[in-house]
Amino acid sequence: MSTADCPQKKPYVVELEPGTYWWCACGKSSTQPFCDGSHKGTDFSPAPIKVTEKTKMGLCGCKRTNKPPVCDGSHKDLD
Repeated sequence: MSTADCPQKKPYVVELEPGTYWWCACGKSSTQPFCDGSHKGTDFSPAPIKVTEKTKMGLCGCKRTNKPPVCDGSHKDLD
């Protein structure tokens, strides 16, 4: 499997309204941390985020999390 691009080595802290969002897993999206379809033709698929009430989240920016789409601190192990 391919390695995702790393757009930033910290989480994207976002406030989300109720709805469904798609987290970019490939790191190529120009609308980080959300998917813009740039993964097409790769091994990656975006992860759905279903929000039922307004909430603040830390979404993974390095694309190395073990708990997609949430940041788990994996960026701390990158050079």
